[in-house]
Amino acid sequence: MNYYKKYTPYLFLLPAAAVMIVFFFIPFFQTFGLSFFDYSSSLYNPNFVGTDNYIKLFKEPVFYKVMFNTFMYLVIAVPFLVTFPLFLAILINQKIRGITLYKILLYLPVIVSIVVAAIAFKWLYAGQGILNYILSLFHIKSIGWLVDTKWALFSVALVTIWKGIGYYMMIYLASLMSVPQDLYEACDIDGANFITKHLTVTIPHIIALVSTISTISAMKVFAEIYVMTKGGPLNSTKTIVYYIYERAFENLDLGYASALAVVLLVVVMGFSLINILFFERNKYTDI
Repeated sequence: MNYYKKYTPYLFLLPAAAVMIVFFFIPFFQTFGLSFFDYSSSLYNPNFVGTDNYIKLFKEPVFYKVMFNTFMYLVIAVPFLVTFPLFLAILINQKIRGITLYKILLYLPVIVSIVVAAIAFKWLYAGQGILNYILSLFHIKSIGWLVDTKWALFSVALVTIWKGIGYYMMIYLASLMSVPQDLYEACDIDGANFITKHLTVTIPHIIALVSTISTISAMKVFAEIYVMTKGGPLNSTKTIVYYIYERAFENLDLGYASALAVVLLVVVMGFSLINILFFERNKYTDI
């Protein structure tokens, strides 16, 4: 009987482990292997080139451009996705009339297809679109939202923010319900007001997870850029994931694209490690 109790938890972990092996570990090792080959001359008879793809990658200015765009996208989107949904979640968590309706309305953008959302925003950003029409009412010159290098990245990031607010609000809302009430009661005893209570108890308790998820999601953005700008104008919106797609499926340079994918994985793992070390260190006693 004790034998079954000992190994029962591992049986429950088997389905998740199988999914991880099939959809993460096997593709990762395949991608890592592909990164040492050159497919530019032939897809069926690639040449082994060792680390040449990585050397080539770090020598190309385009790589640094797409990495800069990726981090800029992160800087633009993540602060909004971390702070604004938290503000909404705190409001939604109050006992107010019609709260269910508010939750539905705020969550609606999440269930809208990203392709549909990107097309809709592309119409809004058009030269004769609604946004420029509104600007013209105030005698403001039209803006090339998607064709001006100064505005394109911000315009695309707005779609990600619009889509993500409801999703991260729900994560915050679920986390708010898990915050021990004893902490809030202690704040009440100390005479803390509404704002101080959430600054000292709520935010430290739940912000780390959303920060990590939103950062990783922002680094992997693809659909918005593919539909709206194709990486233009002048590579101003080309991020690393779109660059991987471009090299792999448009240029058929699978080796170089695989090297880019490995670099992206290392960067994402770096952000995850930072989260563990600085935000969740106390949860891992062995660290």
